Amino acid sequence: MDTFASAFTPAGLVYQLSFALLVAAMLSTRVDRLRAIVAVGALIGVAHALVFSGDVLDAIWWALLLGAALLVLGRRAAENARVRFTEEEEQMLRGVFSALPRSRARHLLDQGFWLSGKEGDVLTKEEETVAHLYYLAAGEARVISHGRQVGVCRPGDLIGEVTVLSGDQASATVILNGPARFWCAPAIALRPYMQTHDDVRRALEQGFARSLKEKLRKSNERLAEAGGVTA
Repeated sequence: MDTFASAFTPAGLVYQLSFALLVAAMLSTRVDRLRAIVAVGALIGVAHALVFSGDVLDAIWWALLLGAALLVLGRRAAENARVRFTEEEEQMLRGVFSALPRSRARHLLDQGFWLSGKEGDVLTKEEETVAHLYYLAAGEARVISHGRQVGVCRPGDLIGEVTVLSGDQASATVILNGPARFWCAPAIALRPYMQTHDDVRRALEQGFARSLKEKLRKSNERLAEAGGVTA
């Protein structure tokens, strides 16, 4: 009973907060955020040991955890500071890959390459396996399904994200309307890469989800402008 009551004293609450932050860190989907939360929790643990309990061994263990978290965060910060991106890549990072640390984003972008396209170039074909994931940086492309144009891809859009990792067939044909600039990554290289880099895969899946949500929003707007769906 005394132990339970002591948990609600100022010292007890501070100690519980350090462990609560460690639990919260494990729920984070972003690695850098996880480590930052661990660092804060460890710092509170050190403070509790020095100010309240006076337990030197406890302080040492919390300090070691704090040091390890800060070391990894510092190393990642140094890696992020060293990498360089073109303006096209910076735009890409601000959009679909915003959840990725810069060093990891550099690693992902290096799995693909930048190309310039021309009017009539076909990026995906309906009912054929999607061979590449595309990010459209400049230009436009029309989306055709069953012989009808059903949408338009504009700068900032991903193309092929629905099926590139699954290996399923494309649900539509995408054709460039004019000169365009885009990044593309071969599916044959992207799939094994995602399997061995969980943090990149999670960030990429978040980017896919945002891209699909934005495409759905635009599609709904076009339907509304056209007067809705008619029988």
